[in-house]
Amino acid sequence: MSKALGLLSGGLDSSLAALALKRQGVEVTGIVFVTPFFGATRARQAAHRLDIPLIVENIGEIHLEVLKNPRYGYGKNLNPCIDCHALMFSLAARHVDKGDFDFLFSGEVLGQRPMSQNFNALQIVAKHAGCADIILRPLCAKLLPVTPMEEQGLVDREQLLDIQGRSRKPQEAYARQWGLQEYPGSGGGCLLTEKSYTGRLRDLLEHQPDCTVHDVELLNLGRQYRLSSSAKLTLGRNQEGNEALQAAARPEYTLLHATVFRGPTGLVSGHPSPADLLLAAAIVAGNGKGRDEISVQVRLQHNGEDSLMEVAPLSQDRSMLLQVA
Repeated sequence: MSKALGLLSGGLDSSLAALALKRQGVEVTGIVFVTPFFGATRARQAAHRLDIPLIVENIGEIHLEVLKNPRYGYGKNLNPCIDCHALMFSLAARHVDKGDFDFLFSGEVLGQRPMSQNFNALQIVAKHAGCADIILRPLCAKLLPVTPMEEQGLVDREQLLDIQGRSRKPQEAYARQWGLQEYPGSGGGCLLTEKSYTGRLRDLLEHQPDCTVHDVELLNLGRQYRLSSSAKLTLGRNQEGNEALQAAARPEYTLLHATVFRGPTGLVSGHPSPADLLLAAAIVAGNGKGRDEISVQVRLQHNGEDSLMEVAPLSQDRSMLLQVA
């Protein structure tokens, strides 16, 4: 019995690709990669439904470096799909190199995405990943050149599929035929394709090109304010958000909150100047219960040390001018 490792996003396509191989006797395992932009929840659910093992690997740091300078550029927003898929295949190929699996597979469909899943793009991904001879795309394999896996008899080409185009109707028909009753709708799996999110990310990359995965993770934790070209404030939206920011605090960040009046927690990242911290404290004060006071005391916590700052609260109208959409 041949063994295959598949990129399992948890969506319909990757689930069907796994089923297409499992139905012909291939021993299938899924692998999902975790970054600040996509997680493993849907893949875990899919693996459970498919009754297959799942490998979960966090690749946040290496993926961020690819995102900052993608060889093949971005899609409609900040999604470097070709570079991303190539990275995933190259990392998954390590498991084949160790002898754990015979080949890799994915749920890519020829022509489903004009830029990243046309014939040339599929070839570029495989070549860039450095493992073209061990990649199989079961959903559109009959429309692509015969692979070594088919030639060697590891899979039966006749039982592979010839799906192409953007319509999901063929996939939905196979899902009904094969008893796959639950699967998520298309899209929604990657934050890099969402315009509302990539505006904040673009601001971070432009102003702080040395940003880390921890800096990126803050983009999901509250309202974002650009203090200067080198510093940014994240402001909690509610109690849950305040607690999330406190949990995300690192020695290099500065945590802020008013000492007397209730209000949001703030977290300054980047390389703030004293003026940046003063502005951040004023924004924190202006968004709390002491917004109408002449001055508010704000506590700053940085690298294990506390300090106090008296600031005039900045009006919410003025602070909104600094907010990153």
